[in-house]
Parts: sequence; structure tokens; C-alpha cells
Amino acid sequence: MDRNRMIKELENAPKIKRSSIVYQHMKDPALLRLYYKMKMFPILNSPEIIGSSPTDIFIGRHNYPNIQIGPMLPPEFGDTSILAAPEKWRNLSIENIVEMRSKLLRGMYQTKATNVETGKVEERIRDLALAEKSTITQIDFIKRPFVTIPLNDEVQPFGLSAKFDDFHIDNVASDKRIERSYFDGDAKAGTSILELYERNVPISKIQQALSAGLLGLQRKRKFVPTRWSITAVDDTIAKSNLSEVKDYDVIDSIHAYYNVALDNRWLIFFIPGRWQYESVEAWYPKTIWNESGNDISIYSSYEGYHGRKKYAEIGGCYYAAKLAVTEKLKSMERQAMVIILREVHEGYSMPVGVWNVREHVRETLEKEPTILSSRSELFGYIQSRMEIKNKDWIKNCRMLHDMISQKGINDYLHEASTG
Repeated sequence: MDRNRMIKELENAPKIKRSSIVYQHMKDPALLRLYYKMKMFPILNSPEIIGSSPTDIFIGRHNYPNIQIGPMLPPEFGDTSILAAPEKWRNLSIENIVEMRSKLLRGMYQTKATNVETGKVEERIRDLALAEKSTITQIDFIKRPFVTIPLNDEVQPFGLSAKFDDFHIDNVASDKRIERSYFDGDAKAGTSILELYERNVPISKIQQALSAGLLGLQRKRKFVPTRWSITAVDDTIAKSNLSEVKDYDVIDSIHAYYNVALDNRWLIFFIPGRWQYESVEAWYPKTIWNESGNDISIYSSYEGYHGRKKYAEIGGCYYAAKLAVTEKLKSMERQAMVIILREVHEGYSMPVGVWNVREHVRETLEKEPTILSSRSELFGYIQSRMEIKNKDWIKNCRMLHDMISQKGINDYLHEASTG
């Protein structure tokens, strides 16, 4: 069905059928924008929006340090915290996630990244990021809202955007764990990130606190674009975990973890040896990063024992997954060589954010592992769980290639046992 015909069908369909039509063709951004424009029509023609913000904010990165900041809120009231809590989305479908997040309107206010301590809007952004619970928020538009569906694999999708010059929030009670870090103007941002992590503050809330300029040395605080804050927090925590993991003994056997989520197949190996890490992503045709391709596109990023200096080729997903695997190794009190193989199938028709990688790698590692004892078992396990052939994984994965070309798994086992 061509796009014009689909749009006509969408416009003429009863409301109850519109979402199912869109989800069948979710990879088409034009259809998505049309659907949400129709769905949010009352807001598009309103001078304001009022609802319960899930204490969510968005800090843009374009034209940095001249940026757009603002709250995220839906036109509904009550406990909306689920809209900004990706740690609770594991069991939701892409359709559920997109439907849920499409309710959120992003407010856009022009400021400078360094203006954290100046202005009413900037102050209210901080208050919202500090809030413990959903809070009633009102935005008065200066321009008509417009539909934007962010299509990247790092930030969560949302529906409308609108420029404003002021917004209002009810009196809010602050999350005391985050407030403590906010008032500690002598602590570096990295220190505060780790302290919040140790206080069991969800990763998403720590990222928001960093983005809102709540953390770091008082004189150096600034707004951090949402996309950057996500990777910064993942990387900071992963490096801290790894500093402990490297002091542990090497794992004594191959652990294989397998999981399927959101039509992504995850296969994770912990292999005897000193820390190395590689994440390999295979995107099938008709997925967002390979929409017009005829062949599977495979990308990878690697680091050795001493880490890497350049930003990972596969982006924020690399650091999100690294956080999850270092958490697992730390809990096991072991170190290992880690390989992540990810097949992204056609059902993953729209990216929903880097949380997908962090939470589903965590979920995969919560499963009981299969214990393997040889190289042939490892490659046999790959072939039994994944569609892509071993030769293609070996071609695109440095660590698998090295296992074939340099030494066998028994050499790794011997190296582990002899220190």
C-alpha cells in the first residue's frame, strides 16, 4: 500500500482503528506524524496545556550552548510517573511504549547551557527535576504546537513540541536523595552520579538530574543535553563498576545468556580471561537504521583491558550495555571477556531509546546461564539461537575472530587458571 493511500485510509478510519493502522506501518515517520497530529488535535488548537508532568524534562543539543529546555507533560492528571520511568517498561510492546510516550508534549524555551542559576523558567526546570512525584504543570504557548517524532535509539519518543516563554508548577516535594546532591556544590558531577546510584536512584532519574544542572561543582554547573547526559551517566557508572571488577578472579567457564525482547535477540557471553568487551549489532532490512537496505547491516564497537579513547561507533547503546554487564560481573565478583551479539529484527520498527539496551541486557543477565566448555560449543550455541551465520559474526566481531585466528578456548581457560 503506497503512502498516499495509507494516509487516506488513516484519515477516514474510525478512531478505534487508527492506532492499529499506524502500528502496522510504524516505520514511516510521515504516517506517525499524521496519526499523532490527529490524535492531539485539541492541543494543537489550544493556547495552553495543563496536566501532571511525570517530573520529566528535555534539554536539546542543537546549537549548543544556545539550547532549548523545557518540561514534558501530558494532557492528563494523576500519577503519570510511568511515562518517564523506562526501568518499568520491560514488559511493554513497542506499540504500548509509543502510545504512552506520544501523550507527552515537549516545552521549548531558548536559553544558554550556563544559565542554570538565572531566570524563572530555569529555576522551575530544576524544581521539576528535583520533584519526587508527578506534579501539575501548565505551559502557555507562544507558537502553535507541532508534531515531532524523534527517530534515534538514544532518547525516548514523544509527541508534540511547543515554544513557550513561561510555565507554572504546583509546589513540589523534592526527592531527598537527589536534593542532597544538589546542595553539595563541592562534589564533582561524577562523584554525585555514583552516590545517587549507590542510593538506588533509578538511572533515568540520575540522567535527568545531570541534564537539569543539579550535579557538579557549583560554579561549573550547566544544563546538559538529554542525549549527552544519558551516555555520561552510563559511562561513569560502568567505569566505576569496572574498577572493582578488574580486581576479581577470572570466571572459570563460558557463561551464555540468551533473551528475546521487542524483536531483538540478545546473546551475551562471559568468557574466561581478563576484561575485554565488544558489542555487535545486526540491523535487518526494514528497521530504522536499515530501512531501505536489502542486506543485514552489522556494526560493532570494542575495547581492550584499558578501555577506549574514542566515542563508540554504535553510540550510546554501547555504554548502556556496558553498564549492565559490569553490574552483573560486580555482583558475581568475577571478571571476564564479554561479547554481546544483538540481532535487530523487523518487529523493532521504531527506536524507543537507549534504555531498551540497558534494561534488556540487564534482563538477559538475570536469566540462568548455559555453561559451555569449549570453542565449538560456543559457536554451536550461537548457531542454535541466532539467525545470522557464524561466519558473518566472526567477520564483524573482533573477539570472535581472535578466538579463531589466535588461540582456542582451552588457551583462555588455561590462562584463567594460571592467572
